[in-house]
Amino acid sequence: MVEPADLPADLPADLPADLPADLPADLPADLPPVPADADPASATMAAAGRCHLDPRHIDHGRLVGAIATAVVAFALAFALLIVLLAADGLSIAGRWLVAAAAMAVIAGVGLLSWLWPAREHRHASYRSDADGLEFRHGVWWRREVHVPRSRIQHTDVSQGPLERRFGLATLHVFTAGTDHARVAVPGLAYGTAVAIRDQLLAGTDGDAV
Repeated sequence: MVEPADLPADLPADLPADLPADLPADLPADLPPVPADADPASATMAAAGRCHLDPRHIDHGRLVGAIATAVVAFALAFALLIVLLAADGLSIAGRWLVAAAAMAVIAGVGLLSWLWPAREHRHASYRSDADGLEFRHGVWWRREVHVPRSRIQHTDVSQGPLERRFGLATLHVFTAGTDHARVAVPGLAYGTAVAIRDQLLAGTDGDAV
């Protein structure tokens, strides 16, 4: 068992009092701090060699959602105008009810567009190593796709105009066979997508990206 006197003198002063009994005596002095709000799920993924998508993927999703909300709002406003002009016999209360329903739909779409990207990002992760590529995603219906390196035929990295704005890219992996013949991993930093592409094509063993 390590006694407090045996620990390095320059360790942080806020170490927990219940240190494990099998703590090694040669701890390095420059231990990285653990964030107080660290997510246990993220820590578990990191220990398993898994990575989240780039955090900018959330902002990208919200921008796409804002554009979709604007399109829905324009379409509903146009439809509402036609309904109000055509329905001469509709009472004032009925007109307000139709307008309130349209506003509720627009507000619902806008709220969903803001909240959904963060939830989607929380449940998406990937791992790329010597065995191949693994991608997990889905909020309500979870999917896990594993592509062995031996089945990979070629890969591609694409960037749409909004992805370029955020420095993101989508990695496309094409495989032999019919099941998951094309696997797309969105929300990657462009440099990370290129590095994974090169690693998968190289066919050499190495650390996970």
